[in-house]
Amino acid sequence: MKSILLIGLGRFGRHIAMKLDELNHEVMAVDKDENRVNAALPYVTNAQIGDATNEGFMESLGVNNFDVCIVAIGDNFQSSLEATSLLSDLGAKMVVSRAARDVHAKFLLRNGANEVIYPEKQIAQWAAIRYSADHIFDYIELDEEHAIFEISIPENWIGKTVGQLDIRNKHNINIMGFKYHGEMNLNIRSDTPVPADHTMLVLGNTKDIQKCFHI
Repeated sequence: MKSILLIGLGRFGRHIAMKLDELNHEVMAVDKDENRVNAALPYVTNAQIGDATNEGFMESLGVNNFDVCIVAIGDNFQSSLEATSLLSDLGAKMVVSRAARDVHAKFLLRNGANEVIYPEKQIAQWAAIRYSADHIFDYIELDEEHAIFEISIPENWIGKTVGQLDIRNKHNINIMGFKYHGEMNLNIRSDTPVPADHTMLVLGNTKDIQKCFHI
């Protein structure tokens, strides 16, 4: 369990709060809008109404006591930048800030953010890949070159073993598991037969996966 300071309780921040609550983390939530704070109360350990660009207020939170500080402000980049900088100046251990554009990310990283997240950009990329081909069911980008795809199994692969397919050597792709009605089989060996009516999880270079499965 981690202690997390969450700044900004718009839709994105509220969804983060809900998920962190589901994962049983301790969350201190901050927003200057009282209605947003009240809406988040069921999902957080504590919440305060305050301005994250005010040094005195931020200092009172003891930001260096939190494992992670998340700046989820999305409607005011100046406030996001100032909050990020203040967190860094006050000794925050880990600062993760939201960005909407590449230029925002550069400024945030230069002014104290350890990492930057792009919710709109990341979801847009996921949606473009997920819905651009009928045989893709999910997609997780690991870095700029590698990803995990959940994909339908080619008919001519069914019944063969993972070793017989040898796609690791042929295409530089790893079969991670098979999925059926939400249940995963991740116990994959070279003698594991490829099942029918399942989807397959594959890991590798995105270009190699696209080439192999004609994405």
